[in-house]
Parts: sequence; structure tokens; C-alpha cells
Amino acid sequence: MKKIVYLLLLVMTFSFSSSVKADEGMWIPMLIGKNYEQMKKQGFKLTAKDLYNANASSMKDAIVHFGGFCTGEIVSDKGLIFTNHHCGYDAIASNSTAQNNILDNGFYAKNYGEEKPVEGLFVRFLLKMEDVTEQVNAATKGLTGAAKEAKLNEVFAAISKTASTGPNIEANVKDFFKANQFILCVYERFDDIRLVGAPPQNIGKFGGDTDNWEWPRQTGDFSVFRVYAGKGNVSAKYNVNNTPYKPKKFLPVSIKGVKKGDFSIVYGYPGRTDRYLTSYGVDLATEKVNPTIVKLRDIRLKSWKEDMNKSVDTRLKLSSKYASIANYWKYFIGQTEQLKRLKVAESKRNEEKAFREWAAEKTEFAGLMDQYEEIYKTLEPIAVQRTYINEGFLASAWVPNAITMGNALISKDQKRTDAAYVQQVEERINKGLSTYATTYTEAADKRTFAKILAEFYNDVPVKSHPKFYTAIVEKYWTGNPETTFQKYTDYLWENSNFIRPEKLKAFLASNPSAKAIENDPGYQYAANVNPTTYVKNNFGTIVSDFETRKAELDHLYLKATLEKNKGKLIYPDANSTMRISYGNVQDYSPKDGITYNVTTTIDGVMQKYIPGDSEFDLPASLIENYNKRNFGQYGNDGTLTVNFITNNDITGGNSGSPVINGKGELIGLAFDGNWEAMSGDIAFDKKFKRNISVDIRYVLWCIDVLGGAKNIINELDIRK
Repeated sequence: MKKIVYLLLLVMTFSFSSSVKADEGMWIPMLIGKNYEQMKKQGFKLTAKDLYNANASSMKDAIVHFGGFCTGEIVSDKGLIFTNHHCGYDAIASNSTAQNNILDNGFYAKNYGEEKPVEGLFVRFLLKMEDVTEQVNAATKGLTGAAKEAKLNEVFAAISKTASTGPNIEANVKDFFKANQFILCVYERFDDIRLVGAPPQNIGKFGGDTDNWEWPRQTGDFSVFRVYAGKGNVSAKYNVNNTPYKPKKFLPVSIKGVKKGDFSIVYGYPGRTDRYLTSYGVDLATEKVNPTIVKLRDIRLKSWKEDMNKSVDTRLKLSSKYASIANYWKYFIGQTEQLKRLKVAESKRNEEKAFREWAAEKTEFAGLMDQYEEIYKTLEPIAVQRTYINEGFLASAWVPNAITMGNALISKDQKRTDAAYVQQVEERINKGLSTYATTYTEAADKRTFAKILAEFYNDVPVKSHPKFYTAIVEKYWTGNPETTFQKYTDYLWENSNFIRPEKLKAFLASNPSAKAIENDPGYQYAANVNPTTYVKNNFGTIVSDFETRKAELDHLYLKATLEKNKGKLIYPDANSTMRISYGNVQDYSPKDGITYNVTTTIDGVMQKYIPGDSEFDLPASLIENYNKRNFGQYGNDGTLTVNFITNNDITGGNSGSPVINGKGELIGLAFDGNWEAMSGDIAFDKKFKRNISVDIRYVLWCIDVLGGAKNIINELDIRK
């Protein structure tokens, strides 16, 4: 126990070594002092405590976990938040109607009264991080497998409960280095978040799917929100009497601009990386899993797009879901392509060969790679079928809704004498119905459902079809899978109470019995594809055994890696906890004879402009002010910088993260990565990996000159 803790601290306190490049790594804020000398060499002008201090205000207090899926930064003493347009997309779309289409037209509140509450949106401020490795290891000493997992959950809950000292204080214990280190994170949560502003989406999403994950880029990917608090500046649910939150810290904004070589920090909440994945995992991803995900998402996107092009109401209904699915549809295409191009699996095999030789003399780690090989052999035959569960069988919105509602209704019927429980379930069901009805689109859902079932028939050998699926084929077979599953789809839509919202509403009002629910053909299908049920019924313990064994091997592999690299500074994988990455504004050469500049300008926006196009159209106000060269205080050299690139290490979840210069000033918002480094979540590539950010000057120009929202500009601490 103590040996592991000592080893981790030793690894993270030695001087910076050649094993990790200055721009690589998502570092734990409370340990950032170990990186401080290197950061100073690259251009950082402040102290380590300016970045993180649990006992006084520091930069960490200006960073928020936005909705649990993005990052935002506080930029005024009145709780103003900047984040990405795509992070605020759902809030913007849900506040849009055909009559008041702020998604397309943009929106800036000119006073507090015009700011729009966003139901369900929250932000969290990190209060502190605390290493609890010794406490966790002491509680789990000698345990393995399911017993250890149960004890981990128990001790995590106990530690978190002790740290949750108030109704709005949230705490959780996260594992690092594959459960070789454990850190307690304590947050304060705020639930009254209001939409303050957003550009028209043909600025905020300029370039659409075509430019997504690409450089050069010219996208104004930003939106503006505000945190509200109750009396005493404490967290409170939405109330008209709440007032803007007074933060401990906010970021000043620099409009001096960026140039090649400038120091940069990205501070935020990166979601997940898997940098220590073995070659076996890379092979499975590139050959089986990723291509299946891309195929199934493509089916959804094409079906939705067909209906979105016919109706503004439908487009607004589906736009947020479409954007989310499209983002990672292209991501998985790019990841697969770059993993192969950069020969990542081959590189990992070479590393594993060296590891085998080193581990052969270590009793605890000998044979580790052989064990990895064996467990992946058990998973490979079912990888495609397994991918179909979440990406295919649950793709039509009615299916997961039927699972949730059906189970809740059965539970309600079984506990019908418990009035309090019944009321709680009914409230949850009514809320779920409202959410479901707002995004239901019959034609698109039917096309998606039938097509995916037919593709499963083509992709998975008949001998591996689950029993319920075989029964459908036998009953509705027409001679080919497409017409067979269209016939089954038509039957479900006509006979199930769980698909059409109006029929579902009437069914709920009838107070159905558990038997009526269980006999519904839609619920029967949904129950069969419930991931838990499906895995158990069709794979037995193969999946759970794989996941349990892989977790054990990962733990040993990282323990060995830390020991093997003793004396070198090593960072853990991203896991949705606050991290700092640092680097510089830096160009790159994607191929021989081509070097990309570090910035793009509004001239490039106009060069891509296509009137009426869904991805490259522009607002008339932008064109007018461009033609007048009306860039105000935000222009430079007769133009206006739009985006820039740095070599900071980022991933999903970093969207909206502040890009901060060496003086601690906000210079941009991180929003994307580049195509040539799409393998970055698995393998960082120093030559190609770049973070794409929207320049803060373009953000302010859109708010000020195009939006006329001087009230927002006046809140900021702008440094020239």
C-alpha cells in the first residue's frame, strides 16, 4: 500500500524528463507545482499557487464543469460564463421556436430580465482535491475481483459522504493510473444557469460537419451564460429573485492577440483518454468497433437530415441530437484513419515487446501481455454484435424511453399502495414523456429502426443472432432483410403503446397494469435489447469476465509502467476531473510542402461563404461589417483573427475550456482538434496534435459589433 503511494509521489516529483514532451499531458492541478519550472521555461509568468490553491482564490475558481459535459470560464464579477456554442447548443435550440428562432438568428440579452433560464443545466466549481490513496488501499487490502469492487464502492461512498458538508456540496472519489491512485474531488454545484447570448449558428457552427475536426478553421464557437445564486450568494434552484453569482475569481481578457511561440494553458475538464491501451485494444477498435459505430451513426444522421431539410420545426427538434451524433461520427472516422496512418498498433507492439523483456524478470508482471492477448480473443468474436446494443438497438428514441417508462410503470403497479412512491414515479414519467415528445419524429425514427435491424442481419452471422431477433425474422420474413424489418416496424408502430407520443400519453392515463405493459410488443422488444438483459441473455459472463479481468490487468500494467519509468514525470489518463495542459501557439506541416499558419482570419470566412448553404452561409450583418472593415478595437493589420492553434493536449470535455496566456489572461476558447491527430485519445502525436480555439477577439467582436451587446462587453476586464 505505502509502496504504491510512495512510488506515485516519486514519479510525480522528479524533474521533467524526455519521456513526456512539454506539450503532452493533462496534469492534475493540485500537483501542478511539479511542472512549474518547465512551465516557466516555456513562458508562464505567474506562480503555481495562482493556478491552484485550495485555501485561497486561484485560477481554478474561475473554471466550471459546464453541465457535466463541457468546460466554461467565469469572465466577470457577475458570474458571466463563456463556453462553446456547441456546449450551449441544446439550451439555445430548446429556447428556439419557428417564430423566435434564436438558434438561427442569434441572441444577446441586453439586461438580466432578458436572460433565459435553462432547466436542468448546472455548473460545478472545484473546491479542493485530496489524495486518499492510503485510505482506499487500506480498506481494500487483500481483496480481489467482485469483493474488491464492492469494497471500493463502499469506501468511495463513505469518503464522499464525509466530504459533502452541505446540500450543494458534491464529492466523489476518482481513480487515476488505473486504480493505482485515488483522489477525492469536492465541488459546489449551482443549478440556476441562464442563457445570456449566442451568435447565429452560421457563425457558431460555421463550416458544419465539413470543417469539423479540420484546420484551417473559421468558426465562432462560443456562447454566453450566467450563474445565479440565492440570498447570501449561495447556490439555489431557479427563482426570479435570484441574483448574479459573485465569484471568487474571474479571468481577465486580453485582446493583444497571439503569435507563434506564445505560451498557452488549457484549463478544464477533459473527458476520457486511453493512452495506455494495449495494441490488442487498438486492433479491436480499428477493425471492429469503430467501423460499426460509424456505420450505425451514419444511418441515423441520413434519416434525420432527410426530415430536418423539410421543416424548421423538425430541424429545431433534432438539431441538438444531430450535432451530438455527427460530432463523434466524424471523430470515429478520423480516429480509425489516423491510428492506421500513424501505425499506432505497431508502435504499441514494439513498446509491449520491450515491456515483456523487462517484465520477464518481475514475478508480479511476468506474462501480463500474454494475458491481455487471451482476454481479447474472447471478446473479438462478439465485438460487432456488442457494439450494436447502444449504437444500434437503442438508436431510436422510443426504445430507451420504453425501457425506462415500462420498468417504472411495472414498479408503480407493484407498489400501488405506497402513495408517496406512486406520486414520485408519476412525476418522473410525466417529465420523461414531455422530453420524449419534443424530439419524436415518426418518419425518421421508423426509417432508422428498420434500417438498423436489417443491417444487423447482414453484419452478424445467423448463428449468433439472439433468440428474440430470430423469432422476429421467422415471423415476418419476406425474402430479404430490408422488407422483413420494415414489415415488423410497421407492426410495432401500429400496435405498441410506447412509440407514438399521443398513444403513450393515453396509455399512461389508463393506469396500465404490469401485465398490460409486459404484453405490449414495443416494450417486449425494448426489454430484450436492454443492455443488461441483452448481455446476460446472449453473452453470458463473457463481457463481464472480460471487463473484470481487463481492469485487473490494466491496474497491474500501470503499476508496472510507473515502476518501469521511476524518476520520470508521468500523467494519468483524463477521467472528467479538472486538468491543466500547457504548451505554445504552434504551426504544423500536415504533408510535404505544406505548413499551416497558427491563425485564420475573417478573410477566410468570406472565402468560404456560400449564400444559402446550410454550412457556409453567413449573416448579413457580418458581411456588411466585413465590407466596411468595421473591426473596432478587435482587429489587427486590417483584418480580424478568428481561430488559432496551439499544441496543448486536450480531448472531449475540454470544449469551452479557456486558453490562457502566460499572464493568466483569457485569449481564446478551445473547441476542437485537428484531423491529422484524431488518434490523440489513444496516442499523443507531438508532430501533429493541435488544439483549435476561437480567438477571444472574434468572440468579443461578434458580441459587440454584430450583437450590439455593450452591456456584456462592459462587464469584462479587457486588457489591451
